[in-house]
Amino acid sequence: MTGLRDRKREQSRAAAAEAAWRLFIDRGYDHVTVTDICTAADIAPRTFHRYFASKEDVVAEVVRRMTRVVVEHIAAAPSTMDNAEVLRAAMVELGRFVIAHRDRLLGLRAVVQHSQQLGATHVAVRPDQEAEIAALLAARHPGTVAYGWRLRLAVACATAAFRVWYDDYFRDSPADPIGHLDTILAATARPLSEPDRTTPSRPPPQPDHTAPGQPPAGR
Repeated sequence: MTGLRDRKREQSRAAAAEAAWRLFIDRGYDHVTVTDICTAADIAPRTFHRYFASKEDVVAEVVRRMTRVVVEHIAAAPSTMDNAEVLRAAMVELGRFVIAHRDRLLGLRAVVQHSQQLGATHVAVRPDQEAEIAALLAARHPGTVAYGWRLRLAVACATAAFRVWYDDYFRDSPADPIGHLDTILAATARPLSEPDRTTPSRPPPQPDHTAPGQPPAGR
């Protein structure tokens, strides 16, 4: 029963997002209100705010969906695949998602670029999703530390490579977009054959606020 309720809620949320995206593309983000979205989606304002914190949050919904593509691919990957290959394959799967939804993503990209309200919003995987991806990769190998620098660096490089490809794809329309993505990922990939293991770590050094030439406090 709970599963059915969750599915219906997710479907209603998705329908509201789709209605909002159509309005954003047709009118421009700055000229669409929450009331407009509620009318188009046939929902009450209270329902809208149950799904989204704000109008800007609706734009970020596409990022949530893109992150879910990566998360689901990692979760389904065979345990025999090493993390480097799983991460590369997840980025390629995300690239295929972008290609399949090119028109919608291109429209939202234009919405962001022409809005004075959205500022620096990006319709792509953002750095704040990297921690979730790193944690999923770490969970595939017990004892691996999700915040270990090698794993965090590998995820950061992969998502940065994807953002470079994302810009290239919509700006230059490469003839072989997946091949181009593979090339960019290969340029940044580093093997994860030596994952970070659970070891005691030192706390980060505290900043020294003493003035130049002045002895540190306590000495």
